[in-house]
Amino acid sequence: MLNFKKLRKKNIVLIGLMGSGKSAVGREIAKSLNFDFYDSDAEIEKRIGKSIKQIFQTKGEEFFRLLEEEICLELLENKNCVIALGGGSIINKRIRSLINLNSFSIYLKVDIEVLLNRLRNSNKRPLLSLGNKKIILEDIYNQRKNYYKKANLIIVNNTSKESVVKNIIKELS
Repeated sequence: MLNFKKLRKKNIVLIGLMGSGKSAVGREIAKSLNFDFYDSDAEIEKRIGKSIKQIFQTKGEEFFRLLEEEICLELLENKNCVIALGGGSIINKRIRSLINLNSFSIYLKVDIEVLLNRLRNSNKRPLLSLGNKKIILEDIYNQRKNYYKKANLIIVNNTSKESVVKNIIKELS
């Protein structure tokens, strides 16, 4: 299994676009490793008492990003846990620095067509409500791909959650 002391890492962090499966896969990895699990978006919603969509609508994206930074930086200090980071958190330099310092990062790479299928009925993704979902996802991916490529492990998640989790556990062993 992954030797955190040898790697000087405290936790495992999942990054990727919205709909890439970070929360679902992260929960299962945490169960398999007997680690705690955190979802940064869920932690934000808990702290504010509103959904991400409501926060965007009432407070704006800038407020959300500041709150996201604060909560992600707190989560990334935890030990022996799996953290599913919100899709946009990777654009924050302070979050990226702490990921590199404390975390074994796993990028869940998913084809845009698969993401479109997964997100077709979702109305809780504020950035997707701004226009053509495919163009938005492609733009977001292009803005973030250089950060994603720096992950310690890149796993394609176009298939079932079970096979992806099995693949990640195998890679961590």
